[in-house]
Amino acid sequence: MARCRGVVCGLVFLYGPFKRDGQHTAPSNAAFDSSLREGNPEWGVRDIEAVQELAAKAGLSLLEIAEMPANNLTVVFGKTA
Repeated sequence: MARCRGVVCGLVFLYGPFKRDGQHTAPSNAAFDSSLREGNPEWGVRDIEAVQELAAKAGLSLLEIAEMPANNLTVVFGKTA
């Protein structure tokens, strides 16, 4: 197992639609969320803050949020040693 000292030694990239502060970022994301929840109520577009909270419990910090095409975001989490 590689050891890291004082640098980011693990990254997690998440891509897709997310809510911000509980709000959809586009009407198309709200429609997509509804269609997912029709198939399974536990599915759906997640709020970035909720994902960030889960990541923090795993020792990951939010490093970057990048706007992407089609109302998507890339969210990058990392773990420092």
